[in-house]
Amino acid sequence: MKKYVIAIDGPAASGKSTTAKLLAKKLKYVYIDTGAMYRACALETILKNISLKDEKSLQIMLDSIRIDILYSDKGNILLLNGDDVTKRIREADITKLSSEIAVIGIVRTKMVDLQREIGKNGGVIMDGRDIGTVVFPQADYKFFIVADVEVRAYRRWIEAKEKGEILILSDVEKELNWRDQNDSNREISPLKKADDALEIDTTNLSVTEQVELIGKAIERGKNAEIL
Repeated sequence: MKKYVIAIDGPAASGKSTTAKLLAKKLKYVYIDTGAMYRACALETILKNISLKDEKSLQIMLDSIRIDILYSDKGNILLLNGDDVTKRIREADITKLSSEIAVIGIVRTKMVDLQREIGKNGGVIMDGRDIGTVVFPQADYKFFIVADVEVRAYRRWIEAKEKGEILILSDVEKELNWRDQNDSNREISPLKKADDALEIDTTNLSVTEQVELIGKAIERGKNAEIL
């Protein structure tokens, strides 16, 4: 049986990562957290005190960086040069920096090469902002997940609260608006819906409903429509 490449794109906190993880588990596919890979790069620049404007130092860092994604029932474990940085890369300073580093050409080239290598044999689900347009434009299935910014901000706020982080909801919404603008207007691989992607608005959907919708679309075949 053929194993598909499934691309799920969309803005921050739209539900794409959670949906991708659960769908991967359901299909017994490998989930590749592409956003975490950029976050790892951002963390490495902090650890090595590298300016994002210093292209030479960035290239040296990229030539030696090692990113490994380990899979467990409790979720992905990300190793940066052998060290577990799963929690560290989700902190606020990394969130902002990762969005900035993701627009740098040499960084994207390196990450895209790694992502294509991981997914070349299929059986993978990747989520991000340019998976269906740049990383895997020939993906077997493409989905673009959206949601109202107020709902996305609340989701992110609740997620942080459950982890013991104290955030101000209005600040979270401001950050998401900034990221939407930055990701959509950047010159390199902007956030964009692929022409052949199915769009899903998750504003009023539960995570379970999101996974079911995409799962049914895949079952119906490549020309399926979201009902």
